[in-house]
Amino acid sequence: MLNAIDILKERGFLAQCTDEEGLRELLGQEQISFYTGFDPTADSLHAGHLIALMAMSHMQRAGHRPICLVGGGTGTVGDPSGRTDMRKVMTDEIIHHNCDCFRKQISRFIDFTDDRAIMVDNGDWLRKLNYIDLLRDIGAHFTVNRMLAAESYKQRWEKGLTFLEFNYMIMQAYDFMELNRRYDCKLQMGGDDQWSNIIAGVELCRRKKNTTVFGLTNKLLTKSDGTKMGKTSGGALWLDAEKTSPYDFYQYWRNIDDSDVEICLSLLTYLPMDEVHRLSAAEGQEINRSKEILAYETTKIVHGEQEAQKAQKTARALFSGGATTDLPQIHTVIGEKLVDALTRGNVFPSKGEARRLIQQGGLTLNDVRVTDEHYVLQESDFYDGTALVKKGKKRHYQLVY
Repeated sequence: MLNAIDILKERGFLAQCTDEEGLRELLGQEQISFYTGFDPTADSLHAGHLIALMAMSHMQRAGHRPICLVGGGTGTVGDPSGRTDMRKVMTDEIIHHNCDCFRKQISRFIDFTDDRAIMVDNGDWLRKLNYIDLLRDIGAHFTVNRMLAAESYKQRWEKGLTFLEFNYMIMQAYDFMELNRRYDCKLQMGGDDQWSNIIAGVELCRRKKNTTVFGLTNKLLTKSDGTKMGKTSGGALWLDAEKTSPYDFYQYWRNIDDSDVEICLSLLTYLPMDEVHRLSAAEGQEINRSKEILAYETTKIVHGEQEAQKAQKTARALFSGGATTDLPQIHTVIGEKLVDALTRGNVFPSKGEARRLIQQGGLTLNDVRVTDEHYVLQESDFYDGTALVKKGKKRHYQLVY
């Protein structure tokens, strides 16, 4: 059996590691506990989390035990990494609700039966800390100049970094030390934007406990041109079916650029790598079949096989000009403005964006281009209570009244 770190390297996950050879030796000798943290900044995970979830899943399949850490404590502060401004402070009720939502979604990727994995909340220990004790016991091991050298802090230095956010690195480092103490956790994994925070945890374990632990980062989900993947005109590509329908989720991956097929098949499916190479080497019309396989496999992992089959069936029917009842549905009433219905149905993030697409000629109702941004829905628009809306060439929705 391949060493877990070699599996991650082969599939393209590995970005940085504190000691790659030392970690490879450890993973080859014993089954370890490792963790990845998820801060509850929303009530759903999104496409950007897929890399972390799939990396954890591959580690578990190689025999190691995941610790899924939800940030009931760190979520009260907010990670400044990758942010140009401070995150919105959430209430405890929202944080707890979001953590509960995460638990359900993570279970799609991680097997929690028979103690094969555990899920913990860092609020269980971070919320109980005494501030002065923390400063004396933990703060003494962090230098301000070293923290300010971290990329996440440097990016915010000119625009302003609150003292609240400045504490985030210490909290995440404390998590690693606490998980090592409670569960003998020996590895922290995360996105490459977490590198500075992960190093802080590795060093804190060494200084406070004289314990050798490891840090590993995964590549971020980006297109071949370096831009972030998983963003749509309506915002993030969510893993919650209520926020992004399985059909829209499927269509996103079905419509990626040809140059992104190989990396997505490698990172977002369980297909063997020889199959990944074969599918990504396709050209012309054959590459569309590879994208269809990618979309199906990824949707199956996130939403289940039944939803993946429905999404694929719907996409094929629309492509061939057939009818379907499995499109994302938006309920409306006669007399409602089309723009209002589509914005409420999350087809557009704002009415202004909906109006812009109409002005550009990119919206059709029952295959007729909409030219009036104030168009009001009429009974004649509906056949058997439904109407078809197309946003651009590839996004389809069904209005229902």
